[in-house]
Amino acid sequence: MTNRPLLIVDDEPQNLAAMRQILAPAYSLVFARNGAEAIVAAAKHKPSLILLDIQMPDMDGYAVCRRLKADPLSEAIPVIFVTSLTETGNEAAGFAAGAVDYIIKPVSPAIVQARVRTHLSLVRATELEQSHRAAISMLGEAGHFNDPDTGVHIWRMAAYAAELAAACGWSKEDCQQLELAAPMHDTGKIGIPDVVLSKQGQLTPEEWIVMKTHARIGYDILSKSDAPIFKLAAEIALRHHEKWDGSGYPDGLIGEDIPESARLIAVADVFDALTMKRPYKEAWPIDMAMATMQEGSGKHLEPRLIKLFESILPRIVILKAEWELHDAAMSAGTRKAHDRQRLIQ
Repeated sequence: MTNRPLLIVDDEPQNLAAMRQILAPAYSLVFARNGAEAIVAAAKHKPSLILLDIQMPDMDGYAVCRRLKADPLSEAIPVIFVTSLTETGNEAAGFAAGAVDYIIKPVSPAIVQARVRTHLSLVRATELEQSHRAAISMLGEAGHFNDPDTGVHIWRMAAYAAELAAACGWSKEDCQQLELAAPMHDTGKIGIPDVVLSKQGQLTPEEWIVMKTHARIGYDILSKSDAPIFKLAAEIALRHHEKWDGSGYPDGLIGEDIPESARLIAVADVFDALTMKRPYKEAWPIDMAMATMQEGSGKHLEPRLIKLFESILPRIVILKAEWELHDAAMSAGTRKAHDRQRLIQ
């Protein structure tokens, strides 16, 4: 929950006093008496919400709102206009300037309190989503911390999985959830010793037993959260190495006993692994990768999903090209940063 204050902006002292009486019992408040003060106060206090008058002498509320929305540091702060202007055109102009709500004076305390609660709840939801996304990014990267050659593999694979889920009839929201959860599938690798994880060449039978524990380690980490996104990620982490014919791990599940989320990830993961360049192999051509996946149909991978993946292959190829451009840009940026560091040294 945010602890930032509300910013109240009005050139009439009695209006500021009225808003103080309505909101001060529940919220921390800061005040500004004109547009210029509002801009300064927004930069200084970073309020969670701004209640803004429109008719002010130096700079009207529309102009203030546009200034705030043009600044990356304040553009995300919700603005509610509180004004005596009642024409529909005024309200439309307020929303066009970037406001999220419009309250007519004289204000009703109950309405002001309800609108503020509503928009602060949206702020908190947005902040929570951003926190989830940050955690997802960190956990996804952590699983491949000692495997830098994968580049954007986890994000590209997630995009493929979301496309395949859509072809399976998943809702847009569920596809988005899958795309967010997928990059965390190898989170458990952070619990695998470096001597095993970074070994060049084949693992011994003993080392392979250790490596396979990453599925359950990932599940144990991710299942600690009750958030749906992490529950889905935990399911994927545990089951993404199960195989359609029961020869996978950790539990040798067969067919539809494997959660569909994990079956989708398996197809996307295999395709991306085959078509990406690694230190020990070149990227396979798409037709060669698809031929290998078809050989694995009914063994490693679900036949239905292989057919669906083939049907959306043109879209997958476009996504692959987009991600390769993104990966190249990231690599170029890394090289430039490294060159700058060498110059500094």
